[in-house]
Amino acid sequence: MANLLYQQIEMLSREKHIEPEVVVSAIEDAMVVAARKYYKTEEDLRAKFNQETGQVEVFSVHIVVEEVTDSSKEVSLTDAKKKNPEVEVGAEIIAAKPTDVLGRIAAQTAKQVILQKVREAERDTIFNEYHTRVGELVTVIVKRAEGPDLIVDMGRTEARLPKREQSKLETYNIGERLRVVIKMVDRAAKGPQVIVSRADASLVQRLFEMEVPEIYDGTVQIRFAAREAGERTKVAVASRDKDVDPVGACVGMKGMRVQSIIRELRGEKIDIIPYSEETVAFAQKALSPAKVTRVQITDPELHKLEVIVEDSQLSLAIGKKGQNVRLASKLIGWDIDIKSEEEKRREIEDQMTRLTAPATPLTSLAGVGAKTIEKMEAAGINNVEALAAMTPEQLMEIPGIGEKMVDKIYQAVNRFYEGGGEGAAATEEGVAAAEEGTVATEESSEGVAEGQAVQEEVSDATAETEASTETEAVENAEENAAAENGQPAATEAPESAEATPESNENSDVHKDHAAPEDESASAEGDAEHPEEAKS
Repeated sequence: MANLLYQQIEMLSREKHIEPEVVVSAIEDAMVVAARKYYKTEEDLRAKFNQETGQVEVFSVHIVVEEVTDSSKEVSLTDAKKKNPEVEVGAEIIAAKPTDVLGRIAAQTAKQVILQKVREAERDTIFNEYHTRVGELVTVIVKRAEGPDLIVDMGRTEARLPKREQSKLETYNIGERLRVVIKMVDRAAKGPQVIVSRADASLVQRLFEMEVPEIYDGTVQIRFAAREAGERTKVAVASRDKDVDPVGACVGMKGMRVQSIIRELRGEKIDIIPYSEETVAFAQKALSPAKVTRVQITDPELHKLEVIVEDSQLSLAIGKKGQNVRLASKLIGWDIDIKSEEEKRREIEDQMTRLTAPATPLTSLAGVGAKTIEKMEAAGINNVEALAAMTPEQLMEIPGIGEKMVDKIYQAVNRFYEGGGEGAAATEEGVAAAEEGTVATEESSEGVAEGQAVQEEVSDATAETEASTETEAVENAEENAAAENGQPAATEAPESAEATPESNENSDVHKDHAAPEDESASAEGDAEHPEEAKS
C-alpha cells in the first residue's frame, strides 16, 4: 500500500513537472484541513506522511507555559508534567488525532486541497521556467478556441494566443502548427499563464535571426523594428563590418531570405532600412519608398520632425490610412509631420500675413473687464488674434481665470468676429480720420491767422510810408517859399545851424522811408506763403 501510494505521487510529479515533496506537502496540508473541519477545533494541528506505512498521521500541538492564556494552543506546566515529568516551559506536547473517523466529507475536502496545492505548484513551476524566455521563438499547435482567443499546445503546458496578438489577415485551424514568440507570462491568470503572439515585432526579428546567418552571429544587427501585423513591417539594420552590406545580407540572393520570412508571415510586406545615427538621415530612409525633399527638427525635446516632400510624393509618404508615416514614426521614435511643398508655401504665406496684419488690442472685446484683460496680458496674451488661437484648457491655466470666465471670454471673441470686429475696426478708422481732419483744420486756421498778421504788418508799413512822404512834401514847400522871399540860406548862420538837425532828421526820415519799403517788400513776399499753405 505504501509503495503504491508513493508511486502514484511520483507519477503525478513527473506529469506536472513538480517535485514529489511538493505533492507530499500538499497531502499533509489537506489532512490538516480535513481534521480541523471534522474536529471543529482551533488547536495547532500538524500532519506527517509516513512513506513506510503509507499513512498520514495528524497531531495536535500544545506549548508548555507557566500560565495558560489560550487553552487551545497552550498547556500549563503542571498538566504537562503529568504526561511527561521531564518537560520544561517552552516545550511542545504532541497528541495524536485519529484519522479513521474523518469520513467522506473530510476526504472530499482533502482532495480539493490536494488539487489546489498541486495546481499552484504547477503554476509556480511554469512561471519560473517561462518568465526568462520572453521573446523566444517557439513552435506551437493550435489546440482549441475559447471565444476569439486560441489555446495552443507548447508541449509541456498550454499557452493563450489572444485576439489582439493575432495577425489581421490570418486564419487558424485546429491542429495547425504556428511559429510564435512568447509575449509574457501572467502569474495571476486563471487559465494558461503563457501569452504568445503572432503580431509582435519581435517575431520578425526572430525569423530574421533564423534565416540570416549574419544576424545570428552578430555581424548584422537589427536595431529597431516597427510592425502592423498582416500589412507591413519596417526593420532598421546596421552592420558591424564595413565590408558587409546589412540590407543585402537580409534580402539574400534574389531575395530568397526575405521571401521565406514573407511566406511565414503570409504575404506581409517588409521594408529593410539601413540604420543611421543621424536623426534627419534616418527619417529620410524610414519613409521609403517615398522620396523626401528635406527634414527639419522642430522640437528636439518632444522629438518632433517636419518632413517636406514633393506634391506627387505626399500620398506615397503618408501611405494607406497613414500606415507608412505611422510605422516610420515608431521606427525612429519621433513624431513626424509630413507636408507637401505647396502646403509649406501656403503656411509660410499665412505666417507672413499674420505677422504683417495689425493686431487688435484686447480692449476691443465688449463684455470683458479690465482686470481680466490685465490677467491675460500678464500671461503674454496681448491681442484678440492670439486669444482666439488659445484653447479653453490653456486659458484656464492662467491664474484667476475660471471656467465661467472662459465662457464669457469666448462669447466676447465670437461676437467680435461675427461683426463687432469689423465695426470696431471701422470705428477706429473713422476716429483716426476725424482726428486727422481736426488737426488739418487747426493747421489751416493757424495758416490763415499768420496770413492776416502778415497783411496787418504790410498795412502798417504802407501807412508809415505815406506819412513820411507827406512830411517830405511839407518840408519842400517851406524851402521853396523861403527862396521866393529872397532869403538865402547861407547868410543865416543860426538857421543853417538849426538846419543841421533838420537835415539829420531828414536823413533819418529817408532811412525810415527806405526801411518800410523793404519791410513792405518782405511782407508782400511772406503774404504769398499762406496761400501756398492753404493750397
